[in-house]
Amino acid sequence: MAVQKSKKSRSKRGHRRSNIRLNLPLLFLNKKTNTYNLYHHIDKSYVINRKKKL
Repeated sequence: MAVQKSKKSRSKRGHRRSNIRLNLPLLFLNKKTNTYNLYHHIDKSYVINRKKKL
């Protein structure tokens, strides 16, 4: 059974994980404005209670 000798530091763990990523950002088509937007980001059509916020 393979067991490491000592705890890996946050830095070493980060270097190992740096290659695990997506190449393209996740986009979705906004049906109201018919434009592509990033998930979890506000676009220019952001409206709350029928008031434009941006």
